[in-house]
Amino acid sequence: MNKGYLYGIGAYLIWGFLPIYWKALHDIPAIESLSSRIVWSLVLIFLLLAVRQHWRWLPPALKNRRVMLTFLLSGSILALNWGTYIWAVNANHVIETSLGYFINPLVSVMLGVWFLQEKLRRGQWTAVAIATLGVLYLTLIHGSLPWIALTLAITFAIYGYLRKTAPLGALEGLTLETAWLFLPALAVLLYLQQQGQGHLAQGNWQLTLLLMGTGLITAVPLLWFSTAARLIPLSSIGLLQYIAPTCQFLIGVFLYDEPFTIAQMVGFCCIWLALLIYTAESINYNRRLRLARAAGSPIG
Repeated sequence: MNKGYLYGIGAYLIWGFLPIYWKALHDIPAIESLSSRIVWSLVLIFLLLAVRQHWRWLPPALKNRRVMLTFLLSGSILALNWGTYIWAVNANHVIETSLGYFINPLVSVMLGVWFLQEKLRRGQWTAVAIATLGVLYLTLIHGSLPWIALTLAITFAIYGYLRKTAPLGALEGLTLETAWLFLPALAVLLYLQQQGQGHLAQGNWQLTLLLMGTGLITAVPLLWFSTAARLIPLSSIGLLQYIAPTCQFLIGVFLYDEPFTIAQMVGFCCIWLALLIYTAESINYNRRLRLARAAGSPIG
């Protein structure tokens, strides 16, 4: 097997099993977990940069105002995504977080239509319409929008759009994003420690290691994903991305016994059907495109 697939599967499995990690920190306020994630991520990233002696890109990036503002924005959106996810998991909404990442690819498609003037084919429009109906149905049965799922889907889609158009790679971009957020996050941690509400190095070494480990669970899957993206086709990445929300969904239902009604199942089935249509249409279109190119004729 191409090692790119192993990196991709590994990255999405880590993301898929993250609810278990955050549940282990359920006694920690979400703001402290988020701040720890930012601080320890930057510490680990700086260690990686030091080991690789990979600093040459930094001075030009620091001098480029557009680059710095882009990663300030993407970092802020990423922090909102992370904070929402951590809070939702510990508030027993793991199933809804999985819904957000199931919806995410279709939200990304619509961002491409709105901002990159990409054109959707009929099958893609069908998938988007069915997914929209699924979200509307879930809204009706709950009496309110599934705001956790939509927040996760929209923020990660916008983050993906910003990173797609940004000039830096995964490691370099994450460096700037966490660097922008580092001082506010560190200030939060120092304030909590001063008030006696912090949990870092307070006698519970398991919690301390888990908080420090948030940097590891952030950086490793991102680096593995970046490696996979360079080694395997984008269409394969598109299929692998469903590993994470599937794991999250199964964990929510079977490990944490979160309620999942027949009515919810109908809404989820709409989303799953939309993803099936979108994926099948994309695979078929790419196959026809390859055949048409091989034959030297335009695709109809």
